[in-house]
Amino acid sequence: MLALAIFVATLTLVIWQPRGLGIGVSALGGAAVALAAGVVSWADVAVVWGIVWDATFTFVALIIISLILDEAGFFAWAALHIARWGNGRGRLLFPLIVLLGALIASTFANDGAALLLTPIVVAILLRLSFTPAAALAFIIATGFVADTTSLPLVISNLVNIVSANYFDIGFDRYAQVMVPVNLVSLGATLAVLGVYFRHDIPPRYDVTRLEAPASAIRDHYVFRAAFPLLGLLLAALFMTARWPLPFSVTMGAAALVLIAIAGRVWAPGRPRVIALGRVVKNAPWQIVLFSLGMYLVVYGLGNAWLTASTSGMLEWLSRQGDIIATLGTGFAAALLASIMNNMPATLIGALAIDQAQVPALTRELMVYANVVGNDLGPKFTPIGSLATLLWLHVLAGKGYRISWGQYMKVGVVITTPVLLATLLALAFWLPAVTPAG
Repeated sequence: MLALAIFVATLTLVIWQPRGLGIGVSALGGAAVALAAGVVSWADVAVVWGIVWDATFTFVALIIISLILDEAGFFAWAALHIARWGNGRGRLLFPLIVLLGALIASTFANDGAALLLTPIVVAILLRLSFTPAAALAFIIATGFVADTTSLPLVISNLVNIVSANYFDIGFDRYAQVMVPVNLVSLGATLAVLGVYFRHDIPPRYDVTRLEAPASAIRDHYVFRAAFPLLGLLLAALFMTARWPLPFSVTMGAAALVLIAIAGRVWAPGRPRVIALGRVVKNAPWQIVLFSLGMYLVVYGLGNAWLTASTSGMLEWLSRQGDIIATLGTGFAAALLASIMNNMPATLIGALAIDQAQVPALTRELMVYANVVGNDLGPKFTPIGSLATLLWLHVLAGKGYRISWGQYMKVGVVITTPVLLATLLALAFWLPAVTPAG
């Protein structure tokens, strides 16, 4: 009960964020209380840091890359191209925006897709004078697809990075399993969103109101470097998959190269367009403190009872067959994420799977089902992920206020069928690409 009370208090502070306390400070405060109360030990600190450090710094590097590209106009340029490709047809523009969100989520993580693309989409909608109902449809779609299509690569979600590191999954193996699964999730997302918002999407819009895509580019040096740099980054991640090289080393190197290009290191006399100091300052450094602090609190909760209870449930599910085991693990992870946030839920799931006595194939299915559940499950409630809370805050600043009740009404209806389709795809696909024995 003490471990549970500390967790609830810590999560409340993280969500509430009292003035002067960021998510990192709140989480560290909870960890300090857990240490003082004996819920966790100093030895646990080393264990948890070993789990989270690579994922955390990989995420920070990825967001720095995203912020620099955003300052350069890369995402606005892409969104304006998409809006023009819609050719004035709203029912074509809607899936194109969803596809753009999916592409950004796969490469720049779900947080980048939701937080960077949403303001750009809002600006385009205002330019096109969409009705509030139509604007809401596009906004919800942008935020939703950021999570439902953050499965394909290890770097597409912090959940993926933590899981891949914990279970020693290579970048290539992960992509082999999850790229096809993500395509199913994308297809289901397009279908569900299209049906849900079919009456709100405008049939026509005026393309002539849009600026030329080239006008969005602010830093041409960074813009021209974007495509080759991203190509090289993905190639490097695949080529180093067999090496014991932390993801953060590769991502950090890419971030430093982009900082050097934006900072005109090769030509000190040339003026800078991007304020790099602001970019570095706005990087999610609080996530470093949050990851260590929150994971310590959850580790204590897991030591107390939650990990053993979850492990027992997983063993029972494994006896019901692989399809039921996959669905059960995924939905359990999703529900846990929607209640306690997906990052703590990821660790509980990983610890429980590690302890469960189940067959090798079932165990691997559960590992990926835990990822799917914690990537998609946060869409059930606003507290499911920090990205969603920040996304709602960004929307409120733009004049679009979505209540928790309104969000959950949409989230449950949309998320459930997509989660089901994705988990079924995983249950049938992974055995097909897993060698016998």
